[in-house]
Amino acid sequence: MDLPVIDVTSLVAGGDTAPAAAAIGRACRAHGFFYVTGHGVDPALQRRLDTAARAFFALPEAEKERISMIEGGTAWRGFFPVGGELTSGRPDLKEGLYFGSELPADDPRVLAGVPLHGPNLFPAAVPELRGTVLEWIEALTSLGRAVLRGVALSLGLPASHFEDGITRDPTVLFRIFHYPPSSGPEWGVGEHTDYGLLTLLAQDRHGGLQVRTPGGWLDAPPLPGTFVCNIGDMLDRLTGGRYRSAPHRVRNTSGHGRLSFPFFFDPGFTATIPALPRPPGDPGRWDGGDLSVFGGTYGDYLTAKVARVFPALWSAKGTA
Repeated sequence: MDLPVIDVTSLVAGGDTAPAAAAIGRACRAHGFFYVTGHGVDPALQRRLDTAARAFFALPEAEKERISMIEGGTAWRGFFPVGGELTSGRPDLKEGLYFGSELPADDPRVLAGVPLHGPNLFPAAVPELRGTVLEWIEALTSLGRAVLRGVALSLGLPASHFEDGITRDPTVLFRIFHYPPSSGPEWGVGEHTDYGLLTLLAQDRHGGLQVRTPGGWLDAPPLPGTFVCNIGDMLDRLTGGRYRSAPHRVRNTSGHGRLSFPFFFDPGFTATIPALPRPPGDPGRWDGGDLSVFGGTYGDYLTAKVARVFPALWSAKGTA
């Protein structure tokens, strides 16, 4: 079994959206992962992003540490070294860069110290990374809205359901990960599900992503001209488990450094996410968790999650 490839041209540029929406619905019910084509993102932009990212990760460690995440404060932006991020309490075999919506220092949310809000950190040694990343965030935000239009239609809702509601002012997070080659049992990132609504992933030519499906683990290799798309825990919660966020993991056995570019398009920071009842006979989540137990806003939920991924940063925040 392979992951489905769905042409989203109609959702991006207009046209008959019914086939794309139906295909998205089938994929979300089956395992929550699919590829998208017809996305309209300029391939030259992705090549520039790849080139700039490789230039950054080739820098000496001391140069990369100039934009360490500790420098980002409560905005939680910047660089982390190999082993600096935890998944299920275990260090990942990857290094990376964290970005988000670019906000000026005088934005009220920045002045108030709202977590995950602030200016991004960019390396002086790779000046081209700044403009490329900000252009990428803009392009992927547009694509995220388009795919969510298909998700809404697949649920029998108006196409603008999310954009008029919980993603009117979305939480946008972007990561660039570099996975060194693995020859042992270490995982580049261990088994997990994503926190929010929707993830759009660009990969380089080196594979390593695996998706857990009812039939077992399935490779999700890079396909030229596509993004891997998967739904997260909040869409699982919103649909009462009809659309299930699927566990996935990464191990880079290519013998080469692997780059991946996950983009997370999530509910607004102050949005509340209602929990719908699960269907009769639902077997529950893979990890035994219950997405209906948390209350409050998406920001409350996300902040708690990030604190577990970067406990040292959370401690630094608490003692600042």
